[in-house]
Amino acid sequence: MPKHVDYYVSLMSPWTYLGSARFEALAAKHGATVTIWPVDFGQVFPVSGGLPLAKRAPQRQAYRMMELKRWRAHLGVPIKLEPKFFPGNELPAARCVVAVREKLDGARAIKLAHAVLRGVWEEDKDVGNPETLAAIIAGVGLDATQVMALAETPEIVDRREADTKRAIELGVFGAPSYVIDGEIFWGQDRLEFVDRKLAV
Repeated sequence: MPKHVDYYVSLMSPWTYLGSARFEALAAKHGATVTIWPVDFGQVFPVSGGLPLAKRAPQRQAYRMMELKRWRAHLGVPIKLEPKFFPGNELPAARCVVAVREKLDGARAIKLAHAVLRGVWEEDKDVGNPETLAAIIAGVGLDATQVMALAETPEIVDRREADTKRAIELGVFGAPSYVIDGEIFWGQDRLEFVDRKLAV
């Protein structure tokens, strides 16, 4: 029986971006269903021992950059190490992804999230800018006006808050996290283990 993956992401995470295409391919390979949860890691970090990038020790910031260079070379993914609009405002885009997931189509919500990540990490786009976000939404074949209006409804605003609280309850603490049968796989560098889990 095909498995289900709960896919917890930050739309500002380079690691989520680095794993995005590989994760999509893995899910397709195993016929797994996927639900995307673009939760607020600004709330997750304080209760799980994490720190936003700017507050991390210099050694950790330097190692992060080294790892990004290693993974860029290893995967051949054209990621910018210091994109122009990072860190940026991911809230409007995250709510749009939630709106698409809840009201339109789960698979297209994933496509939208990955397009937003590509906008930040490959294309130097300010995804918090309404016009830029609208163009990204349209670029994945969705009605930008409809999606952005849905994203501002109280139902969707409250839904993202509820999703974040649920992530904390489940023990999610970093992005990306892939949750399968209650087991958390944190980080795009754990995708080999996700592959094995989906194969069982």
